[in-house]
Amino acid sequence: MMDSKFILENLDLVKSSLAKRGSKFNLDELVKLDQERKSFIQKIETLRKERNELGRQNSPETHERGKAVKAELKKLEPELVTIEEKLSQLINQIPNIVMPETPTGKSEADNVVVKTIGSKTEFDFEPLDHVTLAEQNGWLDFERGAKVSGSQFYYTKGDLALFELALIRYATDFLTKKGFTLVNTPDLAKSRYYLGTGYNPQGPEAQIYTVEGEDLGLIATAEVTLAGLHADEILESKQLPLKYVGISHVFRKEAGAYGKYSKGLYRVHQFTKVEMFVYCKPEDSAKMHLELLGLEEELYQGLELPFRVLEMCAADLGAQAARKFDLEAWMPGRKDYGEVTSTSNTTDYQARRLQIKFRSANGKTQFVHTLNGTAITSSRVPIAIMENFQQKDRSVRVPDSLVPYFGKPVMEALSQ
Repeated sequence: MMDSKFILENLDLVKSSLAKRGSKFNLDELVKLDQERKSFIQKIETLRKERNELGRQNSPETHERGKAVKAELKKLEPELVTIEEKLSQLINQIPNIVMPETPTGKSEADNVVVKTIGSKTEFDFEPLDHVTLAEQNGWLDFERGAKVSGSQFYYTKGDLALFELALIRYATDFLTKKGFTLVNTPDLAKSRYYLGTGYNPQGPEAQIYTVEGEDLGLIATAEVTLAGLHADEILESKQLPLKYVGISHVFRKEAGAYGKYSKGLYRVHQFTKVEMFVYCKPEDSAKMHLELLGLEEELYQGLELPFRVLEMCAADLGAQAARKFDLEAWMPGRKDYGEVTSTSNTTDYQARRLQIKFRSANGKTQFVHTLNGTAITSSRVPIAIMENFQQKDRSVRVPDSLVPYFGKPVMEALSQ
């Protein structure tokens, strides 16, 4: 979130960023509302000053004027509150300023392939997609998941359930050795935190399940709770960067997403996620973003998966991101690459909303920059592993890096 002062002082920059994103947001209404707000503030301050001066006098005339001033203030003050609420709602709709490096584009078709690592898997037999393979082996049950919880919920069983746990340990061990602090986060957050990080509970792109009668929502990523960890705090410069790796269940409505590829585990309503989150100084965030990307690449090379790195164009950024990269693993079942991770530099967008600052060496405070990056999900990564490492007998070879966590080199069919 940007404050109105920044927007008005940087109108050309904000307009340029909105244009790069392809946003139709009209700044004219915001400028008009801000002028109206200033006019109301001036009137109210003048009347309050007059009221104080009248209070020091004692005559029938000043008494009558005092009543008139009080009545006028009683009318104007609520109107100012309404204007400020409207202004705040408009400001909240303005996405983060796009970084200069972010490519221009009109849709996801304009995302840029930065690099490709590994070759597409070839088979000497007819491979199965992950749903067919997992259901035949007794690892995955969408039918009973739908019976109990609804469409796009599921059960994992046997070796697939064990494999999910192995992935989580692999990712958390990898990142704690890189200096990240491990955190198990809540699965619920107050609206201030999911809204503050840029996740919308309403509309066609809604992601958040809200709890009726409570100021709570099920989180769509541990990014929400990790960002909330230091809300309303002033960190010391020497503490930064703070690096966290969070484990949580995540819940997504996936509203409006079913026109996209959504078969099986690719778009589901619940899964487990290991998330990287960083607080740093503004001058370090660009470098830190590339560091997170490098960690994701190293993590997935360790899984022996063929993948490519994409940089998102401005039109395909979320509201909070100023720059973003995705890793897409090769998924033979869809004969295409599919997203398995992303990493975003959200600059001070979330920190402004959640009031997270740091104190520099000269004693002045400023907003931190926050960054996030997916390490592992228990949904999409198993897709890539099952589809790339399936064998002719329908077992699945386990990547060498995961064998110590999984306990054996092959995923085998569940005995019925």
